[in-house]
Amino acid sequence: MYTFSNKLKIGSFVLMVLGILGIAIGFISAPSTVEEAKAIVAGHGDAHGDAHGATDAHAAVAADAHGEAAEAHDASHDEHVFHQLRNKPWAALYVAAFFFFMIALGVLAFYAIQRAAQAGWSPLLFRVMEGITAYLVPGGIIVFVILVLSVLHMNHLFVWMDPEVVAHDHLLQGKSGYLNPTFFLIRAAIFLGGWIFYREYSRKLSLRQDESDDNSNFKLNFRWSAAFLVFYLVSESIMSWDWIMSVDPHWFSTLFGWYVFASMFVSGITVIAMITIYLKSKGYLPDVNDSHIHDLAKFMFGISIFWTYLWFSQFMLIWYSNIPEEVTYYVTRIADYRLPFFGMVAMNFLFPVLLLMNSDYKRLNWFVVLTGIVILAGHYMDIFNMIMPSTVGDQWFIGIPEIGSILFFAGAFIFWVFRALSSAPLQPKRNPFIEESRHFHY
Repeated sequence: MYTFSNKLKIGSFVLMVLGILGIAIGFISAPSTVEEAKAIVAGHGDAHGDAHGATDAHAAVAADAHGEAAEAHDASHDEHVFHQLRNKPWAALYVAAFFFFMIALGVLAFYAIQRAAQAGWSPLLFRVMEGITAYLVPGGIIVFVILVLSVLHMNHLFVWMDPEVVAHDHLLQGKSGYLNPTFFLIRAAIFLGGWIFYREYSRKLSLRQDESDDNSNFKLNFRWSAAFLVFYLVSESIMSWDWIMSVDPHWFSTLFGWYVFASMFVSGITVIAMITIYLKSKGYLPDVNDSHIHDLAKFMFGISIFWTYLWFSQFMLIWYSNIPEEVTYYVTRIADYRLPFFGMVAMNFLFPVLLLMNSDYKRLNWFVVLTGIVILAGHYMDIFNMIMPSTVGDQWFIGIPEIGSILFFAGAFIFWVFRALSSAPLQPKRNPFIEESRHFHY
């Protein structure tokens, strides 16, 4: 049985403490008044200072002619920037919370697929998958709490939750039957309840199978996994609309559910590979061989291409059609987020394809880990690009709140996953396909 080492525990706690400090600094440094927001923006440097000086005469004329309108516009702009800066620590927290939660959810989907397909190569990895999905409980609770705080107007992540905004927006009024706080939280609770229930029950059946003298628990797990996948496909799509796409409620994409699924799926498989390699290096998974790692790396390679196909399909169709309410989504990101926007495409497509194209490289543990780090960083940036433009606008940068949030949730993820891994033997005893998995070679 795997032993959760004190070094790993201490390391995870250190990450969480550093993360809490970073998150706290982010909230403390957020402006509390419009004047403080203006000072922060001015402190970042006014790139237009010279232009303002050169056009003083024109500005004076405009002020005389449209004084009241100009003042109202400036006040509205300042208020908007204030809310963006207030949103920054919340958005950083939400991006990191969702990112680590989606890793566990992606692993849950992969685990259910292996169970439903009765795959023969993967049973040796089931305990690793079950350990990672243990994070669904604390990770899901944290995300749900953030959503509740949004409903309570503790932040402005979801603009459609503001009654004053909805009152002046006919489009949001038309969507209010679906986008309303009560129904939003009910959907979130149902989805989280379904995902966590399947994880806990499947894990229970998996452990029971080890002590059983027949395959009844294995068969029951197969049926539950097949049924769960139907629920998952529907709930994951709606979740992506609710939790991510609705931060920009004027925009929509019919591919979005699949796009988010591809991101969480490849991230989850990447973490399975990295944790499996770590445990094997410590001598806890002696029967896992290079062929298992090779197959995980094949999934990392293949799903990265699938993600790219969805990204390009969504981008190309919207960009080519050039419908204003659709193309605005990409115009904003290309204008204000050029580096993270195109950088994450390179990290999520070019790097995995170039590094994992060769079959031999998929068997090199250090190479798979290196590629995995790039993939995870790229998909964090993917979530960053989905959330930040609609919540903080052009007031973004990766600073203390973002790094602190990543450290906190990374520490919590490591602690919860390895705690779960240490609670049961890492190798199933009576899975009908365990011998096939043990002798798997590609």
